Amino acid sequence: MEPTYIFAGRLQRDILLPVDGPPLIDVPGGDLLYAAAGFLLWGKEAGLLARAGEDYPREWLQQFEDRGLDTKGICILPEEMDLRNFLAYTENFVRHQTNPVAHFARLRLPFPKILLGYQPAKTIGSKSTGENYSQPRPAEIPADYLLARCVHICSLEYTTASRLISSFREAEVTTLTLDPQADWMQPTRWNDVSLILNGLTAFLPSEEELRSLFWGKTTDLVEMAQAIAAEGCEMVVVKRGPQGQLLYDGVSRKCWQIPAYPIEMSDPTGAGASFCGGFLTGYHKTYDPLQAVLHGNISASFTIESSGAFQILESHPNLAQARLDSLKESVREL
Repeated sequence: MEPTYIFAGRLQRDILLPVDGPPLIDVPGGDLLYAAAGFLLWGKEAGLLARAGEDYPREWLQQFEDRGLDTKGICILPEEMDLRNFLAYTENFVRHQTNPVAHFARLRLPFPKILLGYQPAKTIGSKSTGENYSQPRPAEIPADYLLARCVHICSLEYTTASRLISSFREAEVTTLTLDPQADWMQPTRWNDVSLILNGLTAFLPSEEELRSLFWGKTTDLVEMAQAIAAEGCEMVVVKRGPQGQLLYDGVSRKCWQIPAYPIEMSDPTGAGASFCGGFLTGYHKTYDPLQAVLHGNISASFTIESSGAFQILESHPNLAQARLDSLKESVREL
């Protein structure tokens, strides 16, 4: 059977030092997996579109399959690919991705061999071609993935995201959502951004990314969301971290503020991506923008309570629905 849901993005091999809990050394990570896990909290099966090298652990691919994720869209190249990604959090959840030696020393932990020769995340992939090398190509999309009804594009370089979106538009995918990459959310890139917006079901930037795009033009988030929707995007969801989300529905022209579900944060890694996964399945189930945001909000709440992409799935199956029902009462229309 063809997958109904497809997630396109990058795989990573995470080395993570959270504020609380033990370190995670060489575990499956990347926005792609966090988005898929956010989806799996509510859904059952999805396809993954990504790239990896021949050194990517095959047992991880089997684990993905066991959780209901189709992996034939993961193109395994006949060479090694550096997908290492170091993350450390200090007090107040300040995030660091450089100088891993100092962070392991700070915590008096032995330095893992996998980090020898590590370079920051911006050089993930081939040493010669850089980050783009680790991102999926339209030519690598399996034929049945083009028959999917719902596709989410994770944070990717502009050219890659644009080409994937064009391919899925041509295939007449009915629901297409995008989480932008911060480096192209700049005022000077407005024309590029507007081109990618037309025809999207939902655009899902963080507040920092959206403010960067509109720097010098406006400081009003609602005005920003309206301007994005005017480019042909049905919905705009601004991810605001501890402040929850702002939703603007371009069809009804209504706007809502949704608070973050109140939980104790342990590890914020992947929360935004997890939100996107929950949003996609919530929207496909209900075709209600507000319900979609509520589903994404709850996915993110579980993600930040623990560490690791799939730890979210260890929660009690009824707890997600209970949180969803509780959160509905806190929504405020603007």
